Amino acid sequence: QVQLVESGGGLVEPGGSLRLSCAASGLAFTRYLGRWYRQAPGLERELIASIDNSGSFTNYALSVEGRFTVYRSNVENSMYLQMNNLKPEDTAMYYCNAWYSLSGDEYWGLGTQVTVSS
Repeated sequence: QVQLVESGGGLVEPGGSLRLSCAASGLAFTRYLGRWYRQAPGLERELIASIDNSGSFTNYALSVEGRFTVYRSNVENSMYLQMNNLKPEDTAMYYCNAWYSLSGDEYWGLGTQVTVSS
């Protein structure tokens, strides 16, 4: 059974930092593109960061570029999102996603809540 489990969310003040983790099991994680999405209340789910299967290439949404860093450890079957200089508009549920382009298989975690507020 494939599982993606996010952790590391919480309440943080503006300007603070959090590191989200995504632990993958039940799949050959090294084959999968890793992505982080977020969804704020009333808004559509937004792709904010992606990393290729080797960890060599990353992409970011303009809204987070320069503040967030995505990286992965295929040895640990995990992906991470380091979030710095957090802003109130970063408040959202954050989701981990794994996608295998050759088969189209795609998996989601249940999300972890990030709230940025003073």
